[in-house]
Amino acid sequence: MKAAFHTLGCKVNSYETQAVLEQFRAAGFEIVDFTQPADVYVINTCSVTQMAGHKSRQMIHRAKKLNPDAIVVATGCYVQEEAGRISEEDPEIIVIGNNHKNEIAGFAAEMLNEKKNDSILSDMLHCRDFEEQKITGHEGSTRAYIKIQDGCDRFCSYCIIPYLRGRSRCREEDNILEEAKVLAERGYREIVVTGIDISSYKDLGRLARRLNEINGLERIRFGSFEVSMITTDFLSQIKQCEKVCPHFHLSLQSGCDSTLKRMNRKYTTQKYAESVGLIRSFYDAPGITTDIIAGFPGETEEEFEQTLSFVEKIAFSQAHIFKFSPRPGTRAANMPDQIPSKIKTERSARLIECTDRLKFSYESQLTGKTVTVLPEELCENENHEKFITGYTPEYVKIAIALSGENAAAAHKKSGITAVKICGRASIGGESMLTGANLNSIL
Repeated sequence: MKAAFHTLGCKVNSYETQAVLEQFRAAGFEIVDFTQPADVYVINTCSVTQMAGHKSRQMIHRAKKLNPDAIVVATGCYVQEEAGRISEEDPEIIVIGNNHKNEIAGFAAEMLNEKKNDSILSDMLHCRDFEEQKITGHEGSTRAYIKIQDGCDRFCSYCIIPYLRGRSRCREEDNILEEAKVLAERGYREIVVTGIDISSYKDLGRLARRLNEINGLERIRFGSFEVSMITTDFLSQIKQCEKVCPHFHLSLQSGCDSTLKRMNRKYTTQKYAESVGLIRSFYDAPGITTDIIAGFPGETEEEFEQTLSFVEKIAFSQAHIFKFSPRPGTRAANMPDQIPSKIKTERSARLIECTDRLKFSYESQLTGKTVTVLPEELCENENHEKFITGYTPEYVKIAIALSGENAAAAHKKSGITAVKICGRASIGGESMLTGANLNSIL
């Protein structure tokens, strides 16, 4: 029997899909690409925006077209929100809610034997149990995610996720460490600590110290922090862990205090700026990345200008810009003064121009310097010259020039490598720094 998988959305989804994939493999399934014929298709969906929900529906229907006789299992946040709609559109689609992903492989096997044809769904707001999953690798990647937490208690006014993932709950520390050791033994040099809200983990500083002691592990990267997490005590703890990457993804969402209040974000721009300043007092030129929403309900031109000015002040190394997407079921969807699409597009474009310029400025300081890179993905430019891309500890993407047919495989096997930055190029439509592996030029 063959099984295929497709993941939409966040790093947590990527981790969970990998865990389910390994359960299918252990049950004797052959894992094939999602574009190939399979007996079971599993789509791990996302619902963070309306577009994510639309893409989730598309992938569910695409699976049925690939093999009309196959079992199609839809799981994840879009399923948790729209299970009724999915079943109404196609009763043959099996819907498995969040916190039941460990049951998918056994469920599919029973269905193939025609013993069961049902779905599993729970009310996540009343869920208090962490669904323990395990992985031994991450398909197609040289780094691996480790999920340490699920759910969220923050209830930002624009976000549907607490209703679909439930309240915050944490994984046992010993289980995290056991999994990290297995990944290190299998050759993964970097792990990305992820969750829906890892800042709510019971003792992140202690976890960092214990992960830092694992032999073979060279990098520990934290997925995303809330402003409340950035304290002198916490930074003092992780600064002692030389494997923790100096990369802090600190969600901003808006650089205007009145907008932050409408968003139900629990900080001010002053507190945010103080947190960034504290990080920079501990680390020299750390990567500070963020998310920003353009066109939140009620955002005036003056408020948008405040955000633009604040973004310039902070000087992010990279930012993800999102146009506000009203999610049914959230307070923001029903707020007055919804911003017209045209204005959201214009504001988004201005933020992208600003943050791209800041990103270029941050990266330019690396020209001529030697950095460490974990090679990840093979690509080529318009002249068909081959490169392998990867990231520095600060999360700057670097393209390493390759030569020879086996160069890409050799780079991946070599793990983290020293690279001298020598320029910038457009590769696959993306502008990035380029460099040469010092082992090949010394």
